[in-house]
Amino acid sequence: MDPHVSPEDYARIREQGRVARVSFVLGDKTGVAPESDIRDFLKQEHLFVSRYDDVVAALLDSRISSDPRTAMTPEQQKKLPQVPEEMRPIARSLLSLDPPDHTRLRKLIQPSFTPRAMEALRSRIQRIAEDLVDTAERAAAERGETGPERHMDLIAEFAYPLPVKVISDMLGIPPEDRDLVKAWTENLVRNNNGRGMMDPENRAKIREFTDYLRRLFALRRKQPADDMISQLLRIEEDGDTLNEEETLSTVFILYLAGHVTTVNLIGNGVFALLHHPDQLAKFKADPGLVKGLVEETLRYWGPVDFISRRIAKEDMELAGTHFSKGEPMMFGLASANRDPQRFSHPDEFDITRPDADKHVAFGKGIHICIGAPLARMEGQIAFETLFRRLPALRLAVPSDEVRWSNSFLRGFAKLPVLF
Repeated sequence: MDPHVSPEDYARIREQGRVARVSFVLGDKTGVAPESDIRDFLKQEHLFVSRYDDVVAALLDSRISSDPRTAMTPEQQKKLPQVPEEMRPIARSLLSLDPPDHTRLRKLIQPSFTPRAMEALRSRIQRIAEDLVDTAERAAAERGETGPERHMDLIAEFAYPLPVKVISDMLGIPPEDRDLVKAWTENLVRNNNGRGMMDPENRAKIREFTDYLRRLFALRRKQPADDMISQLLRIEEDGDTLNEEETLSTVFILYLAGHVTTVNLIGNGVFALLHHPDQLAKFKADPGLVKGLVEETLRYWGPVDFISRRIAKEDMELAGTHFSKGEPMMFGLASANRDPQRFSHPDEFDITRPDADKHVAFGKGIHICIGAPLARMEGQIAFETLFRRLPALRLAVPSDEVRWSNSFLRGFAKLPVLF
């Protein structure tokens, strides 16, 4: 199975039964190092849960772990290679912890990500989106281009920088440090693919970023500001607080998980609209449909195709299938979101779909994406701003020439448009 599975392939997998046995065939352009844990992991045969109800049940099942060490004996855990100090915030993050550690950490972090907290950021995000459009217009003018024949790579000039700027703004990264932090975070995102992270050069860059953040934490302890780093440093619940490594982990996860997925949400939604002119006409006639546009994009072309690296903590039954303790499992989010037993006419892109928000693009259960309210808001602001400011926005190439990026996330490396 190729990492980018077509809706037709997912339909065939669902028809095989509630659980299918799959393995991934990886080319050399996936962005995954040839000698990497992720490549080795995906080449294994996995039990792939493909139908909506079963995926939801699996994500809610406490017998399933996101920590591969769960199925190891204490002796096996002792033999695991020691994680380098600079990698610990990434290796032991909210994404890879089980309760009670996960429960404790999420309880402390959650107040910074409530819908109300995110809503307070709306004006900042709107300003960033407007500034990016202004910058694209100036760049086109400097090239001598005029509307509606101005060129832009929507990913590089809008979808990619918007979440980076938003996250840096949320965290309170000083403006004079933004370019430096951008370079460090791009290194994090680019090399989050197995052993690429472990290369000496990349580890050195992670150490630089970590050292910078530790200095910023020290400053914010002395001089708190109205930013998320200050909030994380002073958070307390029943006498419990985040230690410095946990605060570092939260910042890293914001950039890693909160960045690329939002890039893909924006790029996928714009392409879906431009590829479906009837839906684009609906949206232009009624921009109030933007919430439906975001939810339908998440259902139709969500940023994450599947959840991997889940482990059965014990021998168990799920979806009519026996799973042995320690057996690797995968849950098909994209497949579930196209399940005709849950969504009528699932292969149609319909921004007025009444139940689009029942998708599982953000997961379910204890590991549901903590940044979902932020991603939704960024998507809404991005779509409204782009099509209000650039009403002539259209593809610069035929739609069949637009290619998915070579990544395990669903998105585009480039999206050439005219405006």
